Amino acid sequence: MVGRGWTQRGGRPHGEAEAIRRAGDLAHGATAYISLEPCNHHGRTPPCTEALLDAGVARAVIAAEDPDPRVRGAGVARLRAGGVDVVEGVMEPAARALNEGFFLRVERGRPLITLKLATTLDGRLATSSGESQWITGEVARAAAHALRASHDAIMVGSGTATIDDPSLTCRLPGMADASPVRIVVDGRLRMSLTSQLVRTAQDVPTWLVTRRTGDRSRKTAFRDAGVEVIELDEGEVSEQAPLDAVLAELGRRGLTRVLVEGGSHLAASLVQQDLIDRLVWVHAPAVMGGDGLPALQPIGVGRMAELRRFRRVSVRRVGEDVLETYGRPT
Repeated sequence: MVGRGWTQRGGRPHGEAEAIRRAGDLAHGATAYISLEPCNHHGRTPPCTEALLDAGVARAVIAAEDPDPRVRGAGVARLRAGGVDVVEGVMEPAARALNEGFFLRVERGRPLITLKLATTLDGRLATSSGESQWITGEVARAAAHALRASHDAIMVGSGTATIDDPSLTCRLPGMADASPVRIVVDGRLRMSLTSQLVRTAQDVPTWLVTRRTGDRSRKTAFRDAGVEVIELDEGEVSEQAPLDAVLAELGRRGLTRVLVEGGSHLAASLVQQDLIDRLVWVHAPAVMGGDGLPALQPIGVGRMAELRRFRRVSVRRVGEDVLETYGRPT
């Protein structure tokens, strides 16, 4: 192996160009293993097909075709026209899973949604008074911070932003720069102007999704604090309302992976509207009983046939807690 590369922060350079840079002259005559078809158009970066041809790569093994209409099939065609031996479809399912957020944004106009829940064994996320720190242990919380670093954004509802006053950053040692965009869905502009999210908006990108008809002076105050206010039409912004417009706007802004961390109303809406692509559920070895607040608010299930089912992908122990990962049923 003479060079490895992946798309750098901010989307450039692409993985092919980075791998070629690291390989230097050793790229000439080499085989390039690529998870997604190389781009063949000028965007924020030059075409990766040209970088591969200029480097003298002799063979390309490509896992998955790029669904972007500007690329689909054209990247492979350009490489073959330039004399490169191209093999397609090797480990395609794994490559699609790796790039699932990108595929969703291109094909369905929205990012991949991961719902993360941390509860007791009986599905409670807080006491009746709202106390939730800490249900899970230190190791599980570190795993949650690592999960934040693997997503483009973290999204919460106005209730979580108001009651918990979270910072929503990645606080693992040496990973402060990996904190993703923070998004609050707040149709009524309930979030406090003195909250941690607003106070640190100059340092960590913070978006507030709200109604176009909301209080103008309050929106101005949020903007003055460094918060980016995203306005959508009336009825499109609520933790209980259809979230298609919200997710479509996030997709237009280039997000491919969004982690949802609360609250129970927003989580219930996403489950009810069948918008959960991955579910990460951390169970603490404790019970709270019916006095505690449930992980999800009612979603209208009256019959067994109406259950929202998931496919278990993995189970692992994190300290004294258990972390389970689920995907959509096959």
